[in-house]
Amino acid sequence: MAKPSIEDWNGINELFTRYAWALDTGDVEGIIACFTQDAVLESPVMGRFSGAGAVRDFAERNARQNAAPGVIMRHVITNVRADVDGDRATAQCYMVNYLTRHGVTRLLAPGAYDCRLERQHGAWRFSYRLVTLDQAVQI
Repeated sequence: MAKPSIEDWNGINELFTRYAWALDTGDVEGIIACFTQDAVLESPVMGRFSGAGAVRDFAERNARQNAAPGVIMRHVITNVRADVDGDRATAQCYMVNYLTRHGVTRLLAPGAYDCRLERQHGAWRFSYRLVTLDQAVQI
């Protein structure tokens, strides 16, 4: 694996950003568009999701949680690093989740994403995403 080109770096960072915004806004189609058809997503809070239908289930469940009255989620990502090998890459970042419920904001948990990516039709997508948290979380 090698350091990404500037084009790959921008595309990979854009993927992470689009994903965080889609999560926080409850954009089901936006979340789905971030993943390959055979993607696997593992989260200690939400569970394991494998394949397009399961990723849709994850996205819909996330959207329902965020649609509750008075609820605002913020996924903040930082320290993205990536290595690229042709149309495949690995990427990691730190993340912090904030939950605001009825005007009271709390930190849910810091953690990290560990990802494998594939370039498909010129765009980077997650083929595997592992979420790890530094502590247990209750939403």
